Amino acid sequence: MAAAKVATLPHSSEPVDTGLPVAEPEVVDKAETPAVAHFAELPLDAITPNPRQPREVFDEDALAELVTSIKEVGLLQPVVVRQLGPERYELIMGERRWRACREAGLERIPAIVRETDDEKLLLDALLENLHRAQLNPVEEAMAYDQLLRDFNCTHEQLADRIGRSRPQVSNTLRLLRLSPTVQRRVAAGVLSAGHARALLSVEDPEAQERLAYRIVAEGLSVRAVEEIVTLMGSEPTSTPKAKGPRAGSRVSPALSELASRLSDRFETRVKVDLGQRKGKIVVEFASMEDLERILGTLAPDAGRVLEKGLAQERSQDSDED
Repeated sequence: MAAAKVATLPHSSEPVDTGLPVAEPEVVDKAETPAVAHFAELPLDAITPNPRQPREVFDEDALAELVTSIKEVGLLQPVVVRQLGPERYELIMGERRWRACREAGLERIPAIVRETDDEKLLLDALLENLHRAQLNPVEEAMAYDQLLRDFNCTHEQLADRIGRSRPQVSNTLRLLRLSPTVQRRVAAGVLSAGHARALLSVEDPEAQERLAYRIVAEGLSVRAVEEIVTLMGSEPTSTPKAKGPRAGSRVSPALSELASRLSDRFETRVKVDLGQRKGKIVVEFASMEDLERILGTLAPDAGRVLEKGLAQERSQDSDED
């Protein structure tokens, strides 16, 4: 009824003089008005993945759960895209949702279309994954490295942009110094970021990979790895030229081969020395945990005997005190 009343009001094109000052109409420059994001349902085939997506590893189990959820209730959170041309879009955020919709057999997907510059494409995708904690440490390091080159900025400036501390950014970037094999283990979640940082002190790539194998095979803690790395760092890297072989000692390829085989067997450094009348085998260990492992290889019951003996010694010492 109110609408009908308004429709019957007289309309005049002549301005009405009220005696009051009239404000000049505000001129809006449409060219300077920022584009507003809008919602749309887009064909899945019209959307391509973000080529600068920092995330490379997608959890297959989590993806399968999302596919099941989409089949039952649909996609609840739209993806974010930018338009490249007529009926052509590129993902900014939501590649996992886009993949799941394809696997669920959907033809269209809810999306928010907005304008994003090329230089912000990686930053937006990185921030989304960081906030969701969905990047593995190596993916995060590679994204940081790409952003440093894109924005030509310092570690501190990058840290300010993404809401991280400078030491955190610098320590994450150091992971790219690991050998490719070790990086793959970290990316797969087999090695933690703490293990990876401990391995950074080992400069030789082959030594890094051997120690990484031990970490996985033996379930070594980060602390145990740090102790092993410290022990490796205390070993002489080269023999002083002023000193020759010890008098009476013999170094042969057979002994070197034996030492190498024992090192592989015990997964630690083993030295074999043979003098004129006697010889010795030196097996190094980094901690009591490492020693018990080696003893368990030599004799399964030896580790328990050692642990029992040490416990008795500690008990006697406490009684004397």
